[in-house]
Amino acid sequence: MRELAFRTTKAHAFEYFIIGLIVFNGVLLGLETFPNISGPYKHWMDLAQDMILGVFIIEAALKMFALAPRVDHYFRSGWNIFDFTIIVASLIPATGGFAVVARLARLMRILRLISAVPELRLIVATLVKSIPSMLNIVALMSLVVYIYAIVGFQLFHEHDPVHWRNLGISLLSLFRVVTLEDWTDIMYKAMELHPMAWLYFVSFVVLGTFVVINMFIAVVINNLDEAKKERLAQLEAPQYRDTLLEEIQATQESLARLEEQLRRRREAQPPAATLTEEDD
Repeated sequence: MRELAFRTTKAHAFEYFIIGLIVFNGVLLGLETFPNISGPYKHWMDLAQDMILGVFIIEAALKMFALAPRVDHYFRSGWNIFDFTIIVASLIPATGGFAVVARLARLMRILRLISAVPELRLIVATLVKSIPSMLNIVALMSLVVYIYAIVGFQLFHEHDPVHWRNLGISLLSLFRVVTLEDWTDIMYKAMELHPMAWLYFVSFVVLGTFVVINMFIAVVINNLDEAKKERLAQLEAPQYRDTLLEEIQATQESLARLEEQLRRRREAQPPAATLTEEDD
């Protein structure tokens, strides 16, 4: 039974079935936002939600049963913990003060699509792995923005107090510039006072937008390659040590039985007759 549960949870058909339920759950949550649909069919939609939650509970139970008696191995996977947390949160009754929490928990079920699709898991793992390197880039960018904000305040705060009246507003204006959202209006206003002010803005756009964004992309691509290599290594290595040992033991027992059958056959077979030549 445990082997059957393991094969069921690892079967591609079962994985596609779970993915389909997650997508269907998301569609139901979207339909609930339309009063003309959620009103007449609310009972059936709630029933479908409960059935989907029941399937998710059965899925988690099968995965735990497949690892029995080492159920703690289920919680060694961060994605299993993520799925289990969503399931537990979905069991909160949607009444009283917990109604909002219950609705948010139902919405969180859509995030299970990340844990169900290997490619999405790979992307999320890449982003998480890229955080330390991104923090260094953010620190560098923060230093550059801080320097440009002080310079911009010193140059333009009297002529354009709307965008440069203090450090906070200057930082907010530079954030607008780096997003390329109507940043030329700020530049033309500054050029009324300093015709060469375009050098300040163009240099900041080049540093803040093109250079830094390309650095972020380079970090993500590099970590994506490393994450792919780690995933290939995990696919090549056995996922469950106990299951591998059981398969080896079963193979050894089969070989032992085969050797015993061959030995009995040799013992039961009569000795071959030897031919002797008669002397003339």
